[in-house]
Amino acid sequence: MLFKHPKHEIEKQRDQHLLSTIYAVKGSWDHAKETERAVYEANVSSELHDRAHMQEQKYLYLYRLARKYHVHGQLNQGVIGR
Repeated sequence: MLFKHPKHEIEKQRDQHLLSTIYAVKGSWDHAKETERAVYEANVSSELHDRAHMQEQKYLYLYRLARKYHVHGQLNQGVIGR
């Protein structure tokens, strides 16, 4: 009974940190995709493609981790409108 409260707080902190990391990586992935798309016509280098792919993989890993811990964040209005 004494040890349940701190564990619950630790889980809340973990979930909040996971969500903030997911949002940051998603923003980074979106930026990498936009950069790759903008430079595509100028003969995009494989480095830009690799960076975009790496950001995508980070996001998908964190997304799977959030699903494992049943963490829910904010709804994305872009997805809801479709």
